[in-house]
Amino acid sequence: MSLNSGDQEALSQASPSAKNKDHQQYLPSIVATDHTHVDQVLPPVDEASPGSSSSFETLDMEPYQKVQPHWFFYKRSDDKIIWLPYSREDSEKLENANNAAGDAEVVVAVEGERYDVHVKERKCYAVYWEQAPFEVRRCTWFHKGDKDMRFIPYPEDLSNSLEDAYMIAVTLDEWKRKLDFPTGETVILHNPKMIMHYTPIGLQEDWISSPSESTRPRTVKRGVHNIPADIPDGEPENVDHLVFMVHGIGPACDLRFRSIIQCVNDFRSVSLSLLASHYKTAQLEGKVGRVEFLPVNWHKALHGDATGVDEDIHRITLPSISRLRHFTNDTLLDLFFYNSPTYCQTIVDTVASEINRLHTLFKERHPKFKGEISVVGHSLGSLILFDMLTNQRTGPESAREEALSVDPCHLEPDTLLEQTLARLGLQQYAGTLKAENLDLESLGLCQEDDLKDLGIPLGPRKKILKYVRKKCLPEDSKAGHLSLERQGSLQKGDNGNQPQGDVEKGQFLRAQSITSAVDYEYFNMGIGQTNGGIAKGQVSVDYPQLAFQPQTFFAFGSPIGMFLTVRGLKRIDLNYSFPTCKGFYNIYHPFDPVAYRIEPMIITDVDLEPMLIPHHKGRKRMHLELKDSLTRMSIDLKNNFLGSLRTAWQSLSRLPVAALPPVEGETITEEILKETQGENEEVDSLQSTEEPQAEQAEIKMGMLNAGRRIDFVLQEKPIESFNEYLFAIQSHLCYWESEDAALLLLKEIYDKLNVALEQHQQ
Repeated sequence: MSLNSGDQEALSQASPSAKNKDHQQYLPSIVATDHTHVDQVLPPVDEASPGSSSSFETLDMEPYQKVQPHWFFYKRSDDKIIWLPYSREDSEKLENANNAAGDAEVVVAVEGERYDVHVKERKCYAVYWEQAPFEVRRCTWFHKGDKDMRFIPYPEDLSNSLEDAYMIAVTLDEWKRKLDFPTGETVILHNPKMIMHYTPIGLQEDWISSPSESTRPRTVKRGVHNIPADIPDGEPENVDHLVFMVHGIGPACDLRFRSIIQCVNDFRSVSLSLLASHYKTAQLEGKVGRVEFLPVNWHKALHGDATGVDEDIHRITLPSISRLRHFTNDTLLDLFFYNSPTYCQTIVDTVASEINRLHTLFKERHPKFKGEISVVGHSLGSLILFDMLTNQRTGPESAREEALSVDPCHLEPDTLLEQTLARLGLQQYAGTLKAENLDLESLGLCQEDDLKDLGIPLGPRKKILKYVRKKCLPEDSKAGHLSLERQGSLQKGDNGNQPQGDVEKGQFLRAQSITSAVDYEYFNMGIGQTNGGIAKGQVSVDYPQLAFQPQTFFAFGSPIGMFLTVRGLKRIDLNYSFPTCKGFYNIYHPFDPVAYRIEPMIITDVDLEPMLIPHHKGRKRMHLELKDSLTRMSIDLKNNFLGSLRTAWQSLSRLPVAALPPVEGETITEEILKETQGENEEVDSLQSTEEPQAEQAEIKMGMLNAGRRIDFVLQEKPIESFNEYLFAIQSHLCYWESEDAALLLLKEIYDKLNVALEQHQQ
């Protein structure tokens, strides 16, 4: 019979001192040098043991060799306790540290230095994120029942007892011995190849001497090399690139309701596997190390006690359909929170501070790291990163803005204007403003045209107005100024001129509809109409600055395009790019209901298909190839048919004109030839839609991705093609385990390191 849960818990949780005391009652001479009383310790089993065979008694015995330990760590998965092995490199580091530690505590970094193992404590602690410490174990003996999926390691003290008993049996060549556990269980060493673990049933007194077949004994193995343990390959020591991954709405990131930490762990594993298969030669030559992926969790800060928003929402939530309402409050409401100026500030501050914290910690643990850094956002996380990257600052302006972190409105009135202009680097305009008796408060009430009339150039007047409105105007003045500014902006059309019609009436009605005091700031960041841009409609918050300049921004299943459109942005200017990030990829599944495209907002006059992401096995999925083949076949058939029709009409056109009934204004031949020509043009148009995507890639897409393509679509799986709606939700959460998406990231990263992707055909 298999171990019940209570017995397993007793084996794992019993104190070592108590176990050793019990072991000493029946193993006093095992650890001694004199083995004359071994029969008292391990009495022979008189009756034949089930499954034993006399053929095992003639096995050639090898001299005793100490078992080689391997270190495992504890993990709970789906309410089950499983033990997973560390890589051979990590296990060797832990064993060496354990042997050399003595009584002092030693900390060993494992799993790519994302965890620290306290060797003497036998606990493992996460480095970059909050996670309860979990147990680690030095494992030598394992047991497994018929219903178990994996071999389970014995506690270390019990493993030591088994090893001592095994050593005596091998040394004296005496088998069919039994070893009692304090829990009432027994391990019988039938021979070197058969060691069984028996569990008692009820109060049967003679179960030890003749264990029944109904007890279903557990198989016992010595050493990790005798069990089918999937020992992972060690991660390369060198980190070539660092990637921060920001999650979307809710605390769970996939259909299994796993956290961002677990999903990023999966994405990292996929990445390591692809590096081993698609960059194998470069790894052997030492050109490729690994890419480190770290999760950025902002949901906990938003829904924590600091904001109190969950408690406020709970008070107004209806009691009906409680599970659905709880799901809505915990996930979908994040979209509304992000559009609130109060909670939007919390979200962007949390994301930026968490990224900067992880960046600092990573640099401390990897002082030799000289690589670049990229960011990945999923769903709403991509929109957060887009807004943050849009509002990053560079160069001397950034340093000046940081110096303005102290509120200047508390300075003396006489020096307030001068010091503010000096910190902005615009002290040359102090005399101009003083001549008009302008102070900071009155500057905040000015419009751009007012400063333009004073002869202040575009750049300086933008800086002045943005700063004073954000820092020094009271809230009521900001709201009033916003209404005036919006009202003024409504007076202009796309070309900056007055629109035709009853402007004053329309202007009045629109101004009256603005009833909210929420301060939506109208930025002119260059992503808008070619005439100078229109408002992005971002919530007016102080966007924090990242401690680095990202190399590339990857968006997974992103609603960026939709949000920009809803904010009033018609198109993205060709010359626009993020101030600190030069790469941008919009990656999505074709059935993802949350994803939207970006390229049609840049190139509006061309119906351009997205770039198809290659399959990681080096070919297109078979059902897509079949679909393309059928499309080409239909075009060829139509082309050949029209070609034959053209030949027939040409022969017919050689007949005398009198033989054909005339048509008013033109001949039948001319009419037929025109129709044929139109059909040929239709065929040519269909053929043009089948042009290779390599030619489409040559189209200039502006500077948002340095002139390269932006929209990249994954290939759906064959089963997903049968019903798009059935797999819609799953498609939005598929990116964490997508080999194709991970390979696109790796290719972009290593292309910049001049390391080519190896062809991988299967």
